[in-house]
Amino acid sequence: MAHFYAIDDEVHHQRQGPQQGSAPGERLVYTITKCLPVEGDGRVRYRIKSEAENFERVVSEDQLSRLD
Repeated sequence: MAHFYAIDDEVHHQRQGPQQGSAPGERLVYTITKCLPVEGDGRVRYRIKSEAENFERVVSEDQLSRLD
C-alpha cells in the first residue's frame, strides 16, 4: 500500500477523542513531516506538525484530508 500524501503536503487533521485546545470536529492545518512505514495491519501512518504546536503527531491516513 502506497502513501497518498507526501512530505511537505499541507493537510487537515480531524482530531479524535478528548484532546485539549480544539473544539469537537475542528479541522486544523498540518504539514506532513515524514511518511512512516506501513503497519502490519495495512494502516498508512504519517508524522505531522502544526505551526501552532511545539510537537509532532503520529496519525493514520484516514484522519487526514486535503485542504479545500
